[in-house]
Amino acid sequence: MNKFYFVITEDLEEERLDKCLNLLMEDLSRSYLQKLLSSGNITVNGKQMKSSYRVKTDDQIQLILPPVSLPDITPENIPLEVLYEDKSVIVVNKPKGMVVHPAPGHYSGTLVNALLFHCSGELSGINGILRPGIVHRIDRDTTGSVIACKNDKAHACIAEQLKQHTIVRRYHAIVHGRLKEEQGTIHTKIGRHPTDRKRMSVLTNGGKDAITHYKVLRQLGNYSYIECKLETGRTHQIRVHMAHLGHPLLGDAVYGPKNRPFHLEGQTLHAKILGFSHPETGAYIETDAPLPQYFQDLLSKFCNSE
Repeated sequence: MNKFYFVITEDLEEERLDKCLNLLMEDLSRSYLQKLLSSGNITVNGKQMKSSYRVKTDDQIQLILPPVSLPDITPENIPLEVLYEDKSVIVVNKPKGMVVHPAPGHYSGTLVNALLFHCSGELSGINGILRPGIVHRIDRDTTGSVIACKNDKAHACIAEQLKQHTIVRRYHAIVHGRLKEEQGTIHTKIGRHPTDRKRMSVLTNGGKDAITHYKVLRQLGNYSYIECKLETGRTHQIRVHMAHLGHPLLGDAVYGPKNRPFHLEGQTLHAKILGFSHPETGAYIETDAPLPQYFQDLLSKFCNSE
């Protein structure tokens, strides 16, 4: 039986309880969450509430998942590009189109399925059976470095480094337009979009601090090849920040133009550099994920046209 605890933040104020839970627990369908509400597996401030209840800031929610509600996740022999591995952690270069962890209706072909096979099931259990070993994630169409932990001690250590913003995360991206400044810092609040709750947005009220440092690596005609260093790690942070700056990521149909030049599937974003303190030795470990082939081909195409 897994228990989850949430404290409602300002950006979710007045959201319906069932919809709010769907945002907090994206792996679970809204209909399943409503069943959990009806059965008393979800409480707000210690009391059972209807799905129509409008949540308030600082409401405390407890959600209990019955052990029979989720299937076993099957290890799958999916090739992995391993960048670093020892008895505590593993860093892999996630390919485009691969989901990090299983979700209802999508229990195979994920990074977790591949890790369970590769690591013979030796992964941390802190995040439950759907996310064994997973401390952080990147979007399905974002490529690059993802770290997973093989035991709970390592998981707690890496999670604390993420919380304290001491993990080095540098992404490479191609964005629309030519940036006026060669480098800069974007510091805003990011939270759920006020009307489209599946998107994130820069907010003037509410939201959480989000800081992205960027620099231009090369100008590519009407596009720019950039590096972004995350100081914080909010959902879709780089995609939201660059769109806010007026330079959305090439291929990002959610935060950028709806048309997809170069027949791209998703944003051109790659988690290239990942640096962390090893949970056992304290030594600094840094991995460098090679750019995926489609990204290299794009850069070559731009350079050849100059």
